[in-house]
Amino acid sequence: HYHVKGEQGAHGDGGADQSAQNGDRVTVDFVGKIDGVEFQGGKADNFPFVLGEGRMLPEFEAATIGLKVGESKTFPLPFPADYHGKDVAGKTAEFTITLKKVEWAHMPEVDADFAQSLGIEDGDLAKMREDIKKNLEREVTARTKAKTKDSVMDALIKASDLEVPKALIEQDVERLSEMAKQDMAQRGMDPKVMQLPKELFTAQAERRVRLGLILAEVVKQNKLEATEEQVKAQIEDFAQSYEDPQQVLKYYFSDRRRLAEVEALVLEENVVNYVLGKAKVSEKPVSFDELMGNQAQA
Repeated sequence: HYHVKGEQGAHGDGGADQSAQNGDRVTVDFVGKIDGVEFQGGKADNFPFVLGEGRMLPEFEAATIGLKVGESKTFPLPFPADYHGKDVAGKTAEFTITLKKVEWAHMPEVDADFAQSLGIEDGDLAKMREDIKKNLEREVTARTKAKTKDSVMDALIKASDLEVPKALIEQDVERLSEMAKQDMAQRGMDPKVMQLPKELFTAQAERRVRLGLILAEVVKQNKLEATEEQVKAQIEDFAQSYEDPQQVLKYYFSDRRRLAEVEALVLEENVVNYVLGKAKVSEKPVSFDELMGNQAQA
């Protein structure tokens, strides 16, 4: 739960230090300029993020930490020469960030009420901990698979020499741009206020299209299509983490598009297993925080 720093509540006011610190949720305005001129995609109002999650660039995090509500800070932000936004690549922008709100995180008491809030009807703490353990184990397995899949996909891209049609990339750029606008709207932000340059999505779109073409060829040559049994097993695995598994099954099997999404996941897993069977594989120990993506970017 987040509470505004400085406002007295049932859990206190957040302490004597009212400045923004790691773990706090902050709301900021920011504007970036190059040679004194604002550039597209470099401005936003009432933009929320949690310090320390690594969601923002390190320069943003460093500039925000220590600020109090109403205070501003200006800092330089150099863009790499190969940055996907051609208008700013190789240039240094000057950003000004203003802190609008800072909220501190309060951990709730681990009691029967807390257990009930997590869906344990009788408030049994032992049952709550067992459920959390199972969900964490399921999540760890999923994250491990995702990291392995990313490594395999990177290897496939490096091993291929493929010309990607620009028209397909442009179509995916449009789709990714539209998805980003919808996400911003759902978060309560106005997409018109923070215009995202389409160049921001070019690298991601090219990777997606390139991978799609590569996967289609690998699947075709090695007969790795998803089977009905695999799709059903995957959906049943999804359903395990929900209170009513039957509703989850009904949700997927009642819509062909949803089934197609699962088929795509199974197909990717078939490709991963095929490549791992042909490749030299090495294991690397990974900490829980690193695996779950909780560490801030350096």
